[in-house]
Amino acid sequence: MSDTAALHPSVDRAEMRPGHFTAGWRIVARKELADHLLSARFAVLIAVLGVAAAAAVFSASGGIRDVAPAAQGIPALFLKLFTVTTDPVPFPFVTFIGFLAPLLGIMFGFDAVNGERAQGTLPRLVAQPIHRDEVIIGKFVAGLTVIGLMLAALTLFVSGIGIYRLGIVPTAAEVSRLAVWLVLAIIYVGLWLALATAASVFFVRAASSALVSVGTWLVLALFGNFLFRALAGLFASADNQIANLTAQVAVSRISPITLFTEASSLLLDPTQRATGLVLSTQVDRALVSNLSLGQSLLVVSPQMIGLLAMTAVVFAAAFVAFMRQEVRA
Repeated sequence: MSDTAALHPSVDRAEMRPGHFTAGWRIVARKELADHLLSARFAVLIAVLGVAAAAAVFSASGGIRDVAPAAQGIPALFLKLFTVTTDPVPFPFVTFIGFLAPLLGIMFGFDAVNGERAQGTLPRLVAQPIHRDEVIIGKFVAGLTVIGLMLAALTLFVSGIGIYRLGIVPTAAEVSRLAVWLVLAIIYVGLWLALATAASVFFVRAASSALVSVGTWLVLALFGNFLFRALAGLFASADNQIANLTAQVAVSRISPITLFTEASSLLLDPTQRATGLVLSTQVDRALVSNLSLGQSLLVVSPQMIGLLAMTAVVFAAAFVAFMRQEVRA
């Protein structure tokens, strides 16, 4: 039996003939997906994220319920579950996803390639008829699928708690906004998966790739604002406060965390009309109205395209590096 058939016993030899449309990356993706779903890593992550998400939504729903009489008529009230918080939980669900969800991508990608090298299975994995490009594509697709399933489950979990606690059923417009935001979150975490996969290609040891990936996340999440202020000072005078703040906002958008936060706040709040620095004169001249989903998408399209482009560039770097590496038995 070939190595490919060993990966997936149900694959017939005829399916693996050269030129057959059944791609090897699908076989790798199915195998990796099964391994991820049955791993202790998956169980621990979904349990930790589920507890944190439940704490955030219980806190938010309690605060909304306390002010329910005054909250009648507020647009997209159901979406407030994802964007507001009250004591004792200091963060809303969206902030929690922006800060902790990158760990999903890192945990499912930091040993994608060097883990196979350490076990000595990479030479057999890249043997014909499965080519090495199909290996890295299959691993990335499997990781992204698991991330999508986990984020979708968390979103449904939070929505279910909100419906139970508040008795509010989301409207079609709110469901549409949540669906678009879920796609945004998958792209965002997919960027961190691509980064971790690239680290697993460039570094021989899994510990090194995990350290680089987690270190990048921590620097951007904890020290990003300080770094962006320092960089903004190089491009704008400290005496001109507006110019300095504008430069700081522009520089901060090199961070995927900033792009995700800005896009999330607009998608989940139809009353918000702009991202970045908004002057009081601009607020006074703005018409008081809510944005439709299409209008919100127009505003956040630069952030979404930026995240997608970052993901593509980082994964392309991992792909090219892996294709050029020598694999020895």
